[in-house]
Amino acid sequence: METTEQTWLTEEELPTWLALVGVLIKLPAALNEQLQRDAGMNHFEYWALMALALHEGHSMRMSELAVLTNGSLSRLSQVISRLEKRGWVRRAPDPTDGRCTLAILTADGWEKFVGAFEAHSGAIRRLVFDPLTKTQTRQLRDIGHRILHAINPDKPDDRPGFKPEINGFCPNSDC
Repeated sequence: METTEQTWLTEEELPTWLALVGVLIKLPAALNEQLQRDAGMNHFEYWALMALALHEGHSMRMSELAVLTNGSLSRLSQVISRLEKRGWVRRAPDPTDGRCTLAILTADGWEKFVGAFEAHSGAIRRLVFDPLTKTQTRQLRDIGHRILHAINPDKPDDRPGFKPEINGFCPNSDC
């Protein structure tokens, strides 16, 4: 099959793509390092705690949490086991469907998340938002939503499965 459509990246697209790849590689590593140093957890563990903290009732089915964290159920189960050993999460059967298991954030887990959130927010602000103007921040959000929509066009809302302002978590007056 022959095509006349250009598939190579243009002279403008290639450096833009390389800059994005650099961010995709270096930003997660920098954020993971900050979480390890300041909170004693990795980014995946933090993301699981955050998902539970911001979800209604501070609990989710393991299968839903696996989708939200973009991890396999097996990987999530191992992470939840580590978080259980630290006393931050517990598991329980889902009362509405005994075939499912809930991951539930404990009071200690909530405290750990809130403590980690402040330092992590500072790192995010320093690495992502401080270098940008308000206009660039809005553009970055819009660009992110457009890319996420291209990846998953069937999902109308690109935000994760929680709304912090509704679920009782609002660390500042912006909510």
